[in-house]
Amino acid sequence: MKDKKGIIFTGAIVGIIAVLLVKLGNPANMGFCIACFLRDTVGALGLQRAEVVQYIRPEIIGLVLGAFLMAFGKKEFKARGGSSPFIRFILGFIVMIGALMFLGCPLRMVLRIAGGDLNAIVGLAGFAAGILVGIFFLNKGFSLKRSYSLNKLEGFMLPAINIGLLILLVAAPAGIIFFSEKGPGSQHAPIWIALIAGLIVGALAQRTRLCMVGGIRDLILFKDWYLISGFIAILVAALVGNAIFGFIKVGFIEQPIAHTDWLWNFLGMGLAGFGSVLLGGCPLRQLILSGEGNIDSVMAVLGMVAGAAFAHNFQLAASAKGPTLNGKIAVVIGLIVVFAIAYFSREKTADIKLKGDVKLEG
Repeated sequence: MKDKKGIIFTGAIVGIIAVLLVKLGNPANMGFCIACFLRDTVGALGLQRAEVVQYIRPEIIGLVLGAFLMAFGKKEFKARGGSSPFIRFILGFIVMIGALMFLGCPLRMVLRIAGGDLNAIVGLAGFAAGILVGIFFLNKGFSLKRSYSLNKLEGFMLPAINIGLLILLVAAPAGIIFFSEKGPGSQHAPIWIALIAGLIVGALAQRTRLCMVGGIRDLILFKDWYLISGFIAILVAALVGNAIFGFIKVGFIEQPIAHTDWLWNFLGMGLAGFGSVLLGGCPLRQLILSGEGNIDSVMAVLGMVAGAAFAHNFQLAASAKGPTLNGKIAVVIGLIVVFAIAYFSREKTADIKLKGDVKLEG
């Protein structure tokens, strides 16, 4: 599964599954969205009270458990961590702020393009620009230091929490879990189908290292098409699926769960791309690494969870009406903070030029 055919196959499956999930009830152009689904799950737990985005998304549970089961079965599960955990938490928080300004993670960005949403192309330009800035700092010696082996129990905790979330989703105890009765949170595929979809994507992504940030980074640094070919396959498969079901609507105006403010679409995804490069992978990749026992990625995911709660409790997240003033201020502050982290986390040695044999997480 680690050759180019494997990742193209994985991308095609992800694209097909994403379209089918929309057909079965997920919001339009949102068969998979790590940022949106973490935000919905946080809302269901009562950590943010936006009533239209509250639902425990089985896809997230499946992604983590699928990656865990595949890594464990292939003897690749390894609890490790200790690489600047609080900085990773902050970066995860900021990546989520950028994603919710754009209204989607890198995966949803591709799915939005496949649905004809031209605003997502503006987001893609910003995403690539953010990655380019991140690459500049990688070449200047940016590092979050090494990680260390940990007790296996550390690695088991996140999969166990996701099993607990599944129990809560199925039991749905009144007054404890909150589910939207209208809006995007009320739109979802059947639980078990969504869970199986997440398990499949999680397992395949674990085997192929599927990552949008890593794809653009590797293409720029090493002229390596391996990772980016997976996302090209997602785009093509989703485009074909959307055409078959009549889901394509080309244009900027009245796109589902999207806004037309080009500047803030660009800056939101620019912030997400910049932060994700420093983390070593996109939000999807962070979830997959978390399932493999990577506690550094767990810290990034927890940062995203906190960012999602903060964004909706303090009106930072954009909506179909456009970005809020609070959200614009938060993105600007986020850019300043990420620049500071990138600058002050450089090694003190001379500039480091990345070579083809450098190991990167994404």
